[in-house]
Amino acid sequence: MQFADLGEIRLHYRVDGDPDGAPVVFSNSLGTDLRLWDKVLPLLPAGLKFIRYDKRGHGLSSMPKPPYSMGSLVRDAELLLDHLGVKECAFVGLSIGGMIAQGLAVKRLDLVRSLVLSNTAAKIGTAEMWQERVNAVLRDGIEPMADNVMERWFSRDFRNTVELELWRNMLTRQPVNGYAGCSAAIAGTDFYTPTSGLRLPALGIAGDQDGATPPDVVKETIDLIPGSRYHLIRGAGHLPCVEKPEEFAQVLTDFLKETGHV
Repeated sequence: MQFADLGEIRLHYRVDGDPDGAPVVFSNSLGTDLRLWDKVLPLLPAGLKFIRYDKRGHGLSSMPKPPYSMGSLVRDAELLLDHLGVKECAFVGLSIGGMIAQGLAVKRLDLVRSLVLSNTAAKIGTAEMWQERVNAVLRDGIEPMADNVMERWFSRDFRNTVELELWRNMLTRQPVNGYAGCSAAIAGTDFYTPTSGLRLPALGIAGDQDGATPPDVVKETIDLIPGSRYHLIRGAGHLPCVEKPEEFAQVLTDFLKETGHV
């Protein structure tokens, strides 16, 4: 476990793989921490440097008072990569992590040479929807909404496994202020115009049973980037890296090889 003291924020991060390898950075979804990628990393090619981190208000990172802006989340990632001396990484972002990925690529193309946008969009939901969720979480906590979130996160088959309890526990033990803060960041984000200006290798990944960012929403976003690829993972919800890690890792590996990162 390592901390990067970035001034306003202290981020918990972890580096695995080859310390001298080409960097692959992973950014998590709302309500999860860097363990989101535990099943995928062992399936990826040797010789790569894997960097994971907990965004503000999540995992072991510090938690400023909410609300947060997407600009602050992008800046956190930017400062972390500068702190670690990372250049030209492949940046893999899922859900809000995919929004951070888009914002970072627009702001600092020197840091990002290729982009993987998993189960995300240039705009997710409406500001009104997110404000209702923020109000509910601050008033009642996360537990009352946990079962509905599990339905969006996972397919029916996965929800019938004992592993579901682990992810439900991760969500309900998430600090309310961190969840509300990042929800506010999503509410205020519309990246359609800046993302449409990106010119870099990009891959979109969707789950056919995703109740949070359905496949058509993911495809609409990845199609904003000329020459991008799109892959649909069947039998998976919002977190295909958890439900279908082998397929997720294979698609990611193919993309890394095609773009010369491996």
